[in-house]
Amino acid sequence: MMTDTEARPTKKPVVIIDDDRNILELASLILSKNGFMPYIADSAYEGLGLISRHAPELVLLDYMMPDVDGLAALQKIKARFPDTYVVMLTGKGSEEVAVELMKNGASEYILKPFNNRNLVERLNNVLRIREIEIHNKQLQKQQEHLLFEIEQWNLELQRRVREKTDALQRAQEEVAQSEKLAAMGYLSAGMAHEIRNPLNSISLYIQLMRQTTTEPDQLEYQAKVLKEVDRIDSIIRKLLDASRRTRSISSNVQINQVIDNVLEAFSPQIETRKIEVDRTYHCIPSPITADPAELEQIFTNLFLNAMDAMNAGGRLTIEITQKEGRVIVWVGDSGNGIAAEVLPQIFEPFFSTKGRGTGMGLPVAQRIARMYEGNMEVESSSSEGTVFRLEFPVCR
Repeated sequence: MMTDTEARPTKKPVVIIDDDRNILELASLILSKNGFMPYIADSAYEGLGLISRHAPELVLLDYMMPDVDGLAALQKIKARFPDTYVVMLTGKGSEEVAVELMKNGASEYILKPFNNRNLVERLNNVLRIREIEIHNKQLQKQQEHLLFEIEQWNLELQRRVREKTDALQRAQEEVAQSEKLAAMGYLSAGMAHEIRNPLNSISLYIQLMRQTTTEPDQLEYQAKVLKEVDRIDSIIRKLLDASRRTRSISSNVQINQVIDNVLEAFSPQIETRKIEVDRTYHCIPSPITADPAELEQIFTNLFLNAMDAMNAGGRLTIEITQKEGRVIVWVGDSGNGIAAEVLPQIFEPFFSTKGRGTGMGLPVAQRIARMYEGNMEVESSSSEGTVFRLEFPVCR
């Protein structure tokens, strides 16, 4: 059984604005009998109030109004209520007037006097057009929204592709770096054994020569040769130790203590070169998981480079903080900085700007940091000095 609401379809509201009372009553009577709910007003101001309250789909508006002319009222209605369609009524129609009204947003133009059937048919036609146009507007908005979403998805996809590409490139570079370092390890271990044999022979012959030499100059030169032989032998021993040594990984390594230990070992050089050490530990950092000896190797290499950059004295700065589960360390010097053209190469194995450098200090240090899920990079470098930034995850 149908309810009263289902049995009687809701009437469509329509506002009629005309200063002629007879027209208002006639149009209201016709429309109320043909499925409309008419609201009447004899002035534009009153009509605007009715439109604001009832939000009608249609407005019948007289072209000749006493207070506000129909054209001005039409413009106000379309500006304030764009989804309300306006049908103009006039007793003095012309082609020029019709064109002007249509340009200003009128949907239909009806001459007075009108007959009942013609009025209803033309209003229903306007409503059908309105329904189609509003539906098209909604479809257009949906299309614009979809196009916008597609554009955002494309931008996001491009961003992710760039990120993945960059990550892949970094991974490939790290693999290449690891392969170089691994090859260097095998090569150095093999070469160390081969080099020590002739090196021992050189040392032996020099010692024999010293037994038969009495000239002071010759003895001094031979002593310098033996000193250099000992230095080479020390480097070889370090290479062999590095290739043989097993890691001793601990989960309670305090990086501030590691740094203090390395600084203590360098104290004679620091004092001799008149280098000021500035330590700023913002906190006692959480322990990290690593081999303390390998961490000492990182800071040994950094401090050696820093002191080489400050032959005439300067300032060595160490700063420690902790943020979001990472221990962060900055190591800076007050040297002349690293030239911009060589900066991208400083972590390449065997690259060195020093005449006597091996080019392995920084690559090895970076490799060790990454081995413990950390990182090492140059944060800044200028004529006022260089700052390295290291970070390590705290022990989980």
